[in-house]
Amino acid sequence: MKVGTGSNFLPMLAVIGSILSLTVGTSFGKQLFPLLGPGGTALSRVLLAALLLQLIWRPWQEKLSQQDKLKLLQFGLILGLMNFFFYQTIARLPLGISIAIEFTGPLTVAVMLSRRLIDFVWVGVTALGLWLLLPMGFTHGGESSASGLDPLGLVFAFVSALLWGLYIVFGKRITHLHGGRSTTWGMTAAALTIAPLAIAESGAKLMQPQLFLPALGLAIASSAIPYSLEMYALKKLPKHTFGILLSLEPAVGALSGLFILHEVLTFNQWLGIACVMSASIGTTFAAKQDRAPLDAVAPDAL
Repeated sequence: MKVGTGSNFLPMLAVIGSILSLTVGTSFGKQLFPLLGPGGTALSRVLLAALLLQLIWRPWQEKLSQQDKLKLLQFGLILGLMNFFFYQTIARLPLGISIAIEFTGPLTVAVMLSRRLIDFVWVGVTALGLWLLLPMGFTHGGESSASGLDPLGLVFAFVSALLWGLYIVFGKRITHLHGGRSTTWGMTAAALTIAPLAIAESGAKLMQPQLFLPALGLAIASSAIPYSLEMYALKKLPKHTFGILLSLEPAVGALSGLFILHEVLTFNQWLGIACVMSASIGTTFAAKQDRAPLDAVAPDAL
């Protein structure tokens, strides 16, 4: 990865900007939980993002086959549930830990598609990271590495990881379609998928006009801006460079949680996040050498 090359500088800066916009936006979005609930916040973000994308891309102008419609519906179903469970996760766990655990989904898919033995080393590094993050981790200074972690939050985190892995698999099935329009239909289907869940959880909380602008800001910061920056970066950067930069997301999320939400992590938890990031970078390099790289996962999918 040639950091110093002028041709790559702006696209790399765009990826970093995308990660910052997503994590900072999500951190501020978490402050809406007492007012909307995590499910209601997820629905507001996805629904408003879908409406914005509909206005931008006008996907109804493109004719789709029945098979493509089914693929988009499946993609949107997974996208919606992934967002819903991720927001349930960060309602119970620190942001950095939530992102790190969710990264195990794409890592699992990468290893399953790999033909290299070295990737199983990265499985071990990921396992070490989880060992440090979860209750079985050793103690540091007499404090458990998972002190204060909510068990239900951990369950939701691994469900999110599974859904992120499926998101990659089903996302690959629609790569032949227009990127902006397929994302728009996926986001629309996602909103319809989680609407009943969010309404059941939040009810009348969703009908608060004064929360429209904060929710719109969340949709722009955590969806519209990251998506736009990613589209620019992906046209300019090699996929392995994009993937390596994306591996910074757990650390940026942890820092965002620290400074905005005052989520203080233990030494072991920081070390666990570093292990997951290292495994992500390692599998990205291995994918490059295999010349069958797994498509980088867009951070605005979170």
